Amino acid sequence: MTTEMQRRTTAAHPERVDLKIITGFVTPRARVLDVGCGDGALLQRLETEKQADGRGIELSQKGVNEAVARGLSVVQGDADHDLATYPNAAFDFVILSQTLQATRNPRTVLEQLLRIGQKVVVSIPNFGNWRVRSQLLVRGRMPITEDLPYSWYDTPNIHFCTVRDFVSLIEDVDAQIEKAVALYGNDRVLNRVIRLPLWNLFADQAIFLLSRR
Repeated sequence: MTTEMQRRTTAAHPERVDLKIITGFVTPRARVLDVGCGDGALLQRLETEKQADGRGIELSQKGVNEAVARGLSVVQGDADHDLATYPNAAFDFVILSQTLQATRNPRTVLEQLLRIGQKVVVSIPNFGNWRVRSQLLVRGRMPITEDLPYSWYDTPNIHFCTVRDFVSLIEDVDAQIEKAVALYGNDRVLNRVIRLPLWNLFADQAIFLLSRR
């Protein structure tokens, strides 16, 4: 379930701010499952900085090979089908970064994450951002942005959502938000005094730490 955002070069941005924020959510020596882990960059960071006991699932064989080459424990798998094989509360943290919109059944996937993880970290691109809205309004075409870089006919993203959509889904699955951070522009953190509903307009992506009620 790896997206272009997970693969793109960091030459212009030496540090992925979203990965830094996710790492900050995870407690030291936690058992972590990274779903859609790509080449394992986040898992490696968690093992190095948090001494995490990390595992990963990745759909693409290329991603699996790259992660294994880093010395990480990663298997090939599909979030839509393979999460059901994990027992309840098997991990302290389960992470789904920039991947939910590429799953076939986002609600079921989120419910599985909450079942197998004590805490769940989910980051999403925000389709409600004003840049996206303006492209639809002015050009009348499906938007292409840095966080949503594909054309409509070749995108792996099949369930676009906004921040408000995702918050509504969180409520529907009876989960709660413990922490949340929004990023905009060149991976800058949106001022925390701006309330969550306005993230829907300004945020390029949002990162949530969730737990079951």
